Amino acid sequence: MADATLFIQRAARYIRDGLLGLVYPRACYGCETSMAEQNGYLCEQCRTQLHAITHPMCEVCGQHFSGDLTDSFQCSNCANRLLQFDFARAGYQSRDLARVLVHRYKYNGQFFLASLLGEMLNETLDDHRISKANKELDWILVPVPLHSRRLREREFNQAEELCREISRRRGLKIVNALRRTRYTRRQAMLERTERLTNLRGAFTVSPRSREKKLIVGQRILLVDDVLTTGATASECAQTLYEAGALKVVVITVVRG
Repeated sequence: MADATLFIQRAARYIRDGLLGLVYPRACYGCETSMAEQNGYLCEQCRTQLHAITHPMCEVCGQHFSGDLTDSFQCSNCANRLLQFDFARAGYQSRDLARVLVHRYKYNGQFFLASLLGEMLNETLDDHRISKANKELDWILVPVPLHSRRLREREFNQAEELCREISRRRGLKIVNALRRTRYTRRQAMLERTERLTNLRGAFTVSPRSREKKLIVGQRILLVDDVLTTGATASECAQTLYEAGALKVVVITVVRG
C-alpha cells in the first residue's frame, strides 16, 4: 500500500509539473526569468553560478582543489580513513546556485528540479574511470535508501529519482538493493565526528532474492544527491560488498 501511495504521488507531481509547463512560459530554474528563446533549464547568467568539479581533485572523494596539482593525491578527509567505496565523483561543487538547487529539490518539494539535477549528475559518468573501455552499460544504479519513516515525511527518495533520470539518459538498470534499517538523525544536522558514526549498521541488503542476485559480481554506481564526509556512502558500499558486489563507485550531483 505504501509503495502504491508513493507511486501515485510521483505520478501526480509529473502531471502537475507538465501541465504548469504548458500553461506558463518556460522560466529559468534558477532565477525564474523567461527562457522562451533559450534551450536548457538555466539562463546563461545562472549557468555561471554553477562550479563544475574538474582536476585537480582528490582521487578518493572527488573534492575539488585549486592550484597547479598534477599528481594524484588524497585530501585530508580521506588520507587516514578507510572508506569502503572505490572512489566518488560529483558533478559540481556544493556552493552558490548548486547548493540552493539541491536544497530546494530535497526539502522544499520542488520536484521538477529532478530533470536539471539529473543533467548535472549525468556528467559524472564521463569520468574516464567510469566510462573507460566503453563498458558503461556494465554498471547498475543503486540509490542510497531512505528509512520508511523519512520516505513518508518527504514523499520521495531524491536518490531514486536521480537514478531514474540517469537511467532515462544512459539506459542503465536501477536496482533498489539497499534498505535503511534505522531511523537516524539527518547527517546535515550533525557535526563531522557525529556524521562518521551516526550511520553505522544502518543499512542492509534488500530481503528480496531478486535484488540480492542482481548485485552479485556487478559494478555498481551508488547514487545520492550530495557527498560530504562520505560516511553514508561508505556504509552503503560496505553493505554492497558484503553482499557480493564487484565494484562500488559513488556518484552525486554535488560535493559538499
